[in-house]
Amino acid sequence: MPLYEHVFLARQDVSAQQVEALTEQYKTVITENGGSIGKTEYWGVRPLAFRIKKNRKAHYSLMNIDAPHDAVAEMERQMRLSDDVLRFMTIRVEEHDEGQSAILTRRDDRRGDRRGDRGDRRPRRDDGPRRDDGPRRDDGPRRDDAPRRDTAS
Repeated sequence: MPLYEHVFLARQDVSAQQVEALTEQYKTVITENGGSIGKTEYWGVRPLAFRIKKNRKAHYSLMNIDAPHDAVAEMERQMRLSDDVLRFMTIRVEEHDEGQSAILTRRDDRRGDRRGDRGDRRPRRDDGPRRDDGPRRDDGPRRDDAPRRDTAS
């Protein structure tokens, strides 16, 4: 049978338990039509790149599916009818990844060391030549550059 990766986005208004219930509902559709689900991952609430049906965030969920096309088509039909599902995407793949997806591994990496790849860096002040020769906000006279008055006259 063909292998698929399926990601769907649920409205931000629904709870995580309701998203899990939706996932279970779509799992039963696949299994009733002769397929199986390899793994499911809940990616949490994430911001969207643009508004979808007046939503700025959505619950993301991934399913690895091993099912005939008719089962996937029926699941997608039911997703189109659901008001809680904003978008979905199904991609046919050659094989499923056994470990965690890239989204979850990246999230785990961020939880550990907060400094990132470059270590503990402080912003440095560069008084060298600028890339552009245009005026900057601080190009006015400075205290050291101000004309001095002779007090010895």
